[in-house]
Amino acid sequence: MFFTVITVTLNSEKTILKTINSINNQTYKEFEYIIVDGGSSDKTLQIIKKNLKKKHILISEKDKGIYDAMNKGINLSNGKFVGFLNSDDWLDDNILSKIHDLVKTQNPSII
Repeated sequence: MFFTVITVTLNSEKTILKTINSINNQTYKEFEYIIVDGGSSDKTLQIIKKNLKKKHILISEKDKGIYDAMNKGINLSNGKFVGFLNSDDWLDDNILSKIHDLVKTQNPSII
């Protein structure tokens, strides 16, 4: 796997749909998506399950904070490059394709 994108979330029902849609709309498809939810008590999980079309890994359990959740995602990742997408942020539709092309032509070790 070339990329892993990780989203850490907790009670993000107001913003998670835009994040999910940006994952669904990626033109580059060779990436894994991991969502680590800290045990949301709102509709976050329902929104994810209903709207996410990309094959994904979803963990929903209490954690010790954002960095613990990030580390859970990293431990599950298989990508050569790992990126974080916060639950109130989004990716441009073809950004992973652009990053892939950049990496293939310029071979950076960090982006």
